[in-house]
Amino acid sequence: MYAVIKSGGKQYRVEPGEILDVELLKADAGAQLTFDEVLLVGNGEEVHVGRPYVAGAAVQTTVLGRSKGPKVINFKHSGRHTLRRKTGHRQHYTRLRVDSISA
Repeated sequence: MYAVIKSGGKQYRVEPGEILDVELLKADAGAQLTFDEVLLVGNGEEVHVGRPYVAGAAVQTTVLGRSKGPKVINFKHSGRHTLRRKTGHRQHYTRLRVDSISA
């Protein structure tokens, strides 16, 4: 069984037992989260597509902790002028474990 959920403006295909990183959520490690915005539920040959969400479907997850993505460095320079600008960014994520999918 699998499902497509919406979190942080992105869509994720999840299965029970899977570990995934989503955009930062305000939840502590060990907390239970339920995602009600389920866009699609599939079980073998059966596929239920929501308009926009599947009625009565939910995905239960457990928060494992927080993590950071890779560092992205942006360096701008101009050869004609003395312009050198270096900035960096590191995205924060919440790591989740999918416990169950109920349709």
